[in-house]
Amino acid sequence: MVNHGFYNFLNWFDERAWYPLGRIVGGTVYPGLMVTSGTIHWFLHALNIPVHIRDICVFLAPLFSGLTALATYGLTSELWSSSAGLLAACCIAIVPGYISRSVAGSYDNEGIAIFALIFTYYLWVKAVKNGSVSWAALTALSYFYMVSAWGGYVFIINLIPLHTFVLLLMGRYSQRIFVAYSTFYILGTLFAMQVPFVGFQPVRTSEHMAAAGTFVLLQAYAFFKYIQKTLTKQEFTSLFFFSILAAAGGVFVSVVILTYSGYVAPWSGRFYSLYDTGYAKIHIPIIASVSEHQPTTWVSFFFDLHILVCTFPAGLWFTIKDINDERVFIVLYAISAVYFAGVMVRLMLTLTPVVCILSSIAISKLLSEYLLDETPERKRSVSESEDDEEEIKRREKLYDKAGSNKKPSSKNKKKEEDEESVSSNLKVFVVLAILMMLMMFAVHCTWVTSNAYSSPSIVLASYNNDGSRNILDDFREAYYWLRQNTDDNARIMSWWDYGYQIAGMGNKTTLVDNNTWNNSHIALVGKAMSSTESDAYTIMRSLDVNYVLVIFGGVIGYSGDDINKFLWMVRIAEGEHPKDIKESNYFTPQGEFRVDKAGSPTLLNCLMYKLCYYRFGDLQLDFRTPAGYDRTRNVEIGNKDISLHHLEEAFTSEHWLVRIYRVLEPDNRIAAKSAKKSTKLKTTSTITKKTSKKKKGSIKNKPVVKRGKRTRSKKKSTKK
Repeated sequence: MVNHGFYNFLNWFDERAWYPLGRIVGGTVYPGLMVTSGTIHWFLHALNIPVHIRDICVFLAPLFSGLTALATYGLTSELWSSSAGLLAACCIAIVPGYISRSVAGSYDNEGIAIFALIFTYYLWVKAVKNGSVSWAALTALSYFYMVSAWGGYVFIINLIPLHTFVLLLMGRYSQRIFVAYSTFYILGTLFAMQVPFVGFQPVRTSEHMAAAGTFVLLQAYAFFKYIQKTLTKQEFTSLFFFSILAAAGGVFVSVVILTYSGYVAPWSGRFYSLYDTGYAKIHIPIIASVSEHQPTTWVSFFFDLHILVCTFPAGLWFTIKDINDERVFIVLYAISAVYFAGVMVRLMLTLTPVVCILSSIAISKLLSEYLLDETPERKRSVSESEDDEEEIKRREKLYDKAGSNKKPSSKNKKKEEDEESVSSNLKVFVVLAILMMLMMFAVHCTWVTSNAYSSPSIVLASYNNDGSRNILDDFREAYYWLRQNTDDNARIMSWWDYGYQIAGMGNKTTLVDNNTWNNSHIALVGKAMSSTESDAYTIMRSLDVNYVLVIFGGVIGYSGDDINKFLWMVRIAEGEHPKDIKESNYFTPQGEFRVDKAGSPTLLNCLMYKLCYYRFGDLQLDFRTPAGYDRTRNVEIGNKDISLHHLEEAFTSEHWLVRIYRVLEPDNRIAAKSAKKSTKLKTTSTITKKTSKKKKGSIKNKPVVKRGKRTRSKKKSTKK
C-alpha cells in the first residue's frame, strides 16, 4: 500500500496465496490496520522524518495502547470522577489482559481496535449526556474506524442499541437519547457500508437487525410522545401501549420474514458459538479449532486480571446503587462482556477495559471514603455545598423535637473519642491494605508481561534445570532454508496456522493461510493430511504441491505441534468430505486417540503420522526411554518402520521442530522428461552435424583470401 497506493492495495489480487485460487486482498481483510500504518508513514515523511514502514508497524500497538489509556481516562471521568479515571488509565496501562495485544511487534487488528472501541464508547456517553448532534456524529466516525479495523465492531452496534432500548424500558426517554441514537445509527450505518469487506452487511445480516429495530422503535416512541399533548391521558395510554407493541411485533415479524425469504442473512456460526459453546465443535470445527475460541478458565481470569477480578463486582455495585443514564451503559457493557469472555478466551480483550473501569471506581470510592478529612469545618462545608443526605440525617439526630440541642454527656464524649481513634487506625489500615494490593497487582502485571507476553512466536525459549535459557530457533531456520534452497515459484502445503509465516519469512506460495476465508480449501488440505500417502499424493499432484511442511514437537516436548492439532484437521475435512474421512476411524475401539501400538491403524498409516514420525523410531533421546519415545505424548510410537514412496525428506530443523518434505514427481512424468532430454540431445547432434557439413562445403567452393590483403587490393584498384 505504501509503494503502490491505497486503491491498488484494495484491488490487489495475491496469486501467491491460497494457490491455485488466489486471494483478493481488499475484499477479504479489514483495512484499518494497514491504512493507519500507511497514514502515519505518509505524515512523518511529509514532515521529512524518514521512518521505515516496518518500524511503524512494530511500534504501532504500543502507541495505540497509550491512546487507549487516555480514552479510558475520559470514559471513566464521564461516568464517575477524574480520580477514578486516572486510576483506570493506570490499570489498563499495565493489565496483562490488554498488554498481550499491545506489545511491540504485535501487528494485529486488536492493537488498534480496543482504542477504537473505548473511544467510541466515550463519545457515545458524551452524546447521551449532551444530546448533541456533533458528539453523535463523532461517535459514528469513531465507529467507522472500528468497523475498518476489526470484526468485533458488531459488539458496538449491538451494545449501543441495547443501551437505548433499556433506557426506554426504564422510562428514561429524553430528547437527548433520541438525537444521539438517531444521528449515530444513520451516519454509522452509511459509514460502515463504505468498508469493502463489510459492504451491505449492516442492512442485510441478522447481527445488525437489533440496531435497526431499536431505531424504528425509538422513532415510534418519539412520535407518540409528540402527540401526547393532543390526546387525553386515557386515550394516549391505550393508544401508546397498543402502538408500541404493534411496532415491536411488526419489526420482529418483518425480520423473520426477510430472513426466511433470503433478503437478510441469518446469524453466522461465529455468533451461534457465542450462545452455544458446543455449536462450533459440531457444525463449524474450524472456529472451534482455534485456541483463542475455547471457553475461558478461572485461571485465565486471574492470570490476566489478578486482583481486579475481586474489585470489579464492588465497582459494579457502586454504579448500580447510584444509577443514571450513562451508568446504565457501563452496567450493560460489564454484564455482556463477562458472559462473552466466559464463552471465548479471545473476548477477554473486550472485558479487560470495563474491569479496569469498574475496579477503579470501587478503589476510588474506598480511598475517597477513608482519606477524607473528618473535621467539623469539613463536615459543615460538605453539608452546605453538596447537600449530602447522610450528613443531614446525622446532624438532624443531634436535635430533639423541640429544636434544642442535645447535650452529650461526658460518657458519650469519651465514647465518641474512642470511636474516632479506632476509626482513624482503621482508615490507616485500610489505605495501607489497598496500597499493598495495588503494588502486588503491579508486580504481577510486570511478571506476566515479561514471562508470557514479551516473547516472539517465531523464536521460542526454554529453561534448563540449572536455570540457563535455551533458544529454539527452528522456525526461522526452516523458513530461511525455504527462502534460500527452493524455487521462487515453489508451492508449500502446510496447515493454515503457518501460512502467513511461510509467505512472509519464506517468501513462498502457500495453499492456505490464517485468513481462513475458504473453508472448503482448508478441508482439502486436511483431507490430504488425514489420508494415506498414495491418496494424499493424488491430492497434492492436483494442487501442484512441491513441498510439505509439518510441525513436530515429540523431541523437545512442544505441545503445539500438528499431531495435537490433527483431530481438528480430521473434523474440518469430514465436514466437506464425509464419505472419505470419518473421525471415528482415528480412535481406538475404546474411543481414545493414541499414537502408540494401541492406536488406530488409520491413524498410524495416514500422511501426517508418517511425516512427523519418519526416522523417529531410530532416535533414542534418553537412556531411560526406548527409541521412538514421544516426549509430548509420553508414549513410544506404534509405527517405527515408516517408508515414504512419493515424498522424500528435504529438511529437518535442529530440534526436529520443523520438518519439510519434497514431493516426488510420478514415474511416467520422469520417464517422459528423460525421453524429451534424449530426443533433444539427438536433434541437437544431428543439427550440429549438418551445419558442420555445410560449413565445410562452403569453404571448399570459395577461395581463401585474407581480409587485410583483400581490402588493400580494393584500395589499389580504386586508385588506378
